[in-house]
Amino acid sequence: MILRIFLLFCISFAVGMESGIIGGNEAKPHSRPYLASLQHNGHHTCGGMLIKENYVLTAAHCLKDVSGEKKHLEVVLGAHNIDQKERSQQRIQVMKYIPHPGFEQNNNKNFNYDIMLLKLKTKAKLNKFVKVVTLPNKYVKTPSHGNCSIAGWGKINTNSEQPSSILYEVTLEIKSNEECETIWQMYFDSAKQMCTVSNGREAFCQGDSGSPLICESKLLGIASYTSPDYCTNTLYPEVYVKIPAFFRWIKKHT
Repeated sequence: MILRIFLLFCISFAVGMESGIIGGNEAKPHSRPYLASLQHNGHHTCGGMLIKENYVLTAAHCLKDVSGEKKHLEVVLGAHNIDQKERSQQRIQVMKYIPHPGFEQNNNKNFNYDIMLLKLKTKAKLNKFVKVVTLPNKYVKTPSHGNCSIAGWGKINTNSEQPSSILYEVTLEIKSNEECETIWQMYFDSAKQMCTVSNGREAFCQGDSGSPLICESKLLGIASYTSPDYCTNTLYPEVYVKIPAFFRWIKKHT
C-alpha cells in the first residue's frame, strides 16, 4: 500500500515540472516538421505532433496547468527557436480539447490513457517547415529493444531553472515491459504503454510531455511521465503511451 501511494505521488509530481531534454543535442532546424509546441500565455508547456492539418496529438495531462484558462492554449508549428518570431512559425489557437475518456477516470490520474487530441481553430498551412506525421496503425508492434529518439524544448541540464528556447533531441534505450512493470507496477500497462531508460546522462525531463517518440523511423509513443526526483535516474523507466493502441480512437475523433 505504501509503495502504491508513493508511485502515485511520483507520477503526479513527475508530470508537473518544466520541460526539457537532458544531455541531448540541438536538433537540425526543422528536421521534425510535425513537432508542435503547446503554449500557455506564450510559454511552452508541452510538446505535440501534427497528425492532420487541424489536429494535434499530445498527452492528456497537459491540460492540468491551464484548467479554467483553456482559451490561452495555443499551438506553435514550424518552430526551432520558440523565443524568436521565426518566419516559418504558425501560431494557431486550440478550438476543442478531446482527452481520452479513460484518462478522466480516477481523478485524471489514469495515465494508461494519457492521450489527447487538440482540434485547431484554423488549418495549418503545410510546407517544408510544417508537415503532418504518419500515424502507425493498430497492427504496428513496438520493438522490445533498441533505441528511440525524442525531441523537445526546455532546460538542457538538471541544474538549470531556465528552459532552452532551442529544440533539442536525445536517443534513449528501450526498456523491457517486464522491467517497467516491476518498477511502476499497477501504473504500467504493456498493452497501452512502453518505456525507455536513461543512461544517467541523457533523458527527457519532467513535463516534456506530449512529445513524440520515434523508433525505427516510426512514430510510436507519446511522452507521459518519468522519474519523480531527477530526470536522469537510471532506476525509473520513462513511460510513453503507445499510439498504435489508440489508433481507432484517434481515427474516430478526427
